[in-house]
Amino acid sequence: MSKVMFEYTKSVLERVSFDPILFCKELEKAIKALLPYEMELLKEWLLDFIIEKPELKQCLLIVNN
Repeated sequence: MSKVMFEYTKSVLERVSFDPILFCKELEKAIKALLPYEMELLKEWLLDFIIEKPELKQCLLIVNN
């Protein structure tokens, strides 16, 4: 079940990546929903994903807090 939630979270974040504010809001929701080990996977995914979308770098602050 948790793998499904992680994949769903990535899917949502990819779909809203056109808007940094919306992306940050969805990321905040994901942080509340995911398990600790899933958060580590999400951090790794975010670092790779943000390379192509530098306007989303500000959202990394949410994850690192």
